[in-house]
Amino acid sequence: MIKDCDISLPHHTADDRELWKKRAARVLKLVPKRISGMELIKESIDARKSPVMIRLRLRVTIDEAFEPTPPPVPDEKRFPKLRSGSRRAIIVGCGPTGMFAALECLRLNIQPIILERGKDASARRYDLRPILMEGTVLEDSNYCFGEGGAGTFSDGKLYTRATKRGSVMDVYETFVAHGAKPEILHEAHPHIGSNALPNVIKAIRATIIDRGGEVHFESKVTELLIEKSGSKRRMHGVRTADGAEWLGDAVILATGHSARDIFQLLDKHHVKLEPKPFAVGVRIEHPQPMIDRIQYHLSPEEPRPHSLPAAAYRVACKIEDRGVHSFCMCPGGFIVPASTSNDEVVVNGMSLAKRDSPFANSGLVVTVEPEDTVAFAEEHGALAGIAYQQQIEHAAKIAGGGGQSAPAQRTGDFITSKNSTELLPTSYKPGLKSAPLHEILPQAVAKRMRQGLKLFGKQLKGFTGENSQMIGFETRTSCPVRVPRDEETLENPDVERLVPAGEGAGYAGGIVSAAIDGIRAAQAVDQLT
Repeated sequence: MIKDCDISLPHHTADDRELWKKRAARVLKLVPKRISGMELIKESIDARKSPVMIRLRLRVTIDEAFEPTPPPVPDEKRFPKLRSGSRRAIIVGCGPTGMFAALECLRLNIQPIILERGKDASARRYDLRPILMEGTVLEDSNYCFGEGGAGTFSDGKLYTRATKRGSVMDVYETFVAHGAKPEILHEAHPHIGSNALPNVIKAIRATIIDRGGEVHFESKVTELLIEKSGSKRRMHGVRTADGAEWLGDAVILATGHSARDIFQLLDKHHVKLEPKPFAVGVRIEHPQPMIDRIQYHLSPEEPRPHSLPAAAYRVACKIEDRGVHSFCMCPGGFIVPASTSNDEVVVNGMSLAKRDSPFANSGLVVTVEPEDTVAFAEEHGALAGIAYQQQIEHAAKIAGGGGQSAPAQRTGDFITSKNSTELLPTSYKPGLKSAPLHEILPQAVAKRMRQGLKLFGKQLKGFTGENSQMIGFETRTSCPVRVPRDEETLENPDVERLVPAGEGAGYAGGIVSAAIDGIRAAQAVDQLT
């Protein structure tokens, strides 16, 4: 007999498996010796009050031989080889949407051909040095572009609320099968870590190629090959910058939120685009020990117990019909330059698997609705949101003073609209320059952020205090454009055989939801006649 049960333990005893057994037996109202084995299904931290508790969901085997679930492996049963008579799908982009679309294509006996404008994960790592140390952006190989997409060097957070769109656990198991830590299968807020994720991504690529797919790097798509037949148009491939033409039975567009040239290309071909909500703001940074003290109810000099991870937080409110909230919080993390062009400054957050940096950072952003970008709509149409982002990014470049130096302001000074005479230490390697963020941000954003910060400062003591600093600007939270598709077939209504997918098409918001949408895109291709 197998039963699930929930138990809670003080954090300092949560690794004691004998205690698990005793508590599980108590919950299930049986003697401990009847329990032959246990598996951890879910683990979360309850820090609402002291002492901090660890909540565990256990799958308990009773009165019979215990058979542990075998770990996921990349065998041919899970990831089959391509068989004869396969069709061909061109996949533009090698982020989570593109890679998981490719894996699903292979399962459906469709040959995936991935075209990625950037470099493979190993070469891409070297290309981060110029942006970090010299302030020079390599425009097709950076924190946004390259194998694995924007998440490869941005923490690898896997938490998602998109649980109704597909199997989250299938995505987690695919990552574990390719080298991710098994703990992500039961952690409430799993992450892989920016130091570990590149190797996982490379292993997924190896599976795709071994099973019959293709992956081509430094293959930037510059043209869409669209045939016209009467009143209909059909996508039959793409052309890359080197002049090569790639033909297939369908094209999955999986380019991510920063491939702005693709939106311009779609617009040139009169593919309808729609503006959608997004968010802009800053990265707010604190000492990690301060966040630990707030979240874990520690005294001012009390260190974080070894049994607890670096603490995270989430804040959210609504100010004048717009959300103000934290985004992509990185405990024990770093702020990094996420620009894709040398005339802009954009920041993002990342952390390593151990999350052991002395800093905590998070996006702190305000929702922007399409009506907030009307000043750009006359010139840019559906791309008004991109123009809105670019205005902020270009202003950050000027205010930062050159290279990838970023404008910054102490949080208390932002709230009181005062310039900061001195900045705090930071994890941001390209450097900071004091600047009036309250003047550079669109005033509607700055006003709502100021009010939101006042609320958050009351909720989390010290959040807006002397150890808090804001760095500009976080503008790539999500794509401000949606590429329409049929709800059932996922096919674009203007061009047959074009399947927009993932974050760049406006249908996902993170690694897991993007991966799930990639799987759905491949299934949609399989249904096209």
